[in-house]
Amino acid sequence: MTGNGTGREDSQVIYDGHVVRLEVLGGKWEVVRHADAVAVLALSERGEMLLVRQRRPAVGAVTLEAPAGLIDEGETPEQAARRELQEEAGLDGELTLLTRFYSSPGFCDELLYVFAAEGLRESRRPHDEDEDLEVVWLPPGEVLDGLRDGTLQGSASTVAAALYGLQRLAAGKP
Repeated sequence: MTGNGTGREDSQVIYDGHVVRLEVLGGKWEVVRHADAVAVLALSERGEMLLVRQRRPAVGAVTLEAPAGLIDEGETPEQAARRELQEEAGLDGELTLLTRFYSSPGFCDELLYVFAAEGLRESRRPHDEDEDLEVVWLPPGEVLDGLRDGTLQGSASTVAAALYGLQRLAAGKP
């Protein structure tokens, strides 16, 4: 785990697993230590946004999300974004860092790097063995409507991708 753990002397490790570490800071704040991650936002020439459909046991649902994943030890955020785009969608392209933010800073130190991908071309890497993904292209407005009415399930990357897509379309740049 690349993680952002502070290694503070006043922290107590409660759990140290494969994906997360749970610490208690100062005897009162529970903090999840989690590797940093990336998400890749892309639009087709028709103005549809790139998503992957996958089962997410943590929420007991099948979600639609932008291609995303953890940054592996020794990888830069851009290298991780390229790898995830290739593994999950079979695509590559020119990547531009749009922003980065903490996914849920009230209890977790995961920093999410969000990239835009343009000039998409085929470039496949094998999926991780534990992933069962389906590539989906949908109009951003349809995705936001589905999230709003509950017919679609998503994540922060889904919302970011849809808003990015709507902004690009409004500017006449699919």
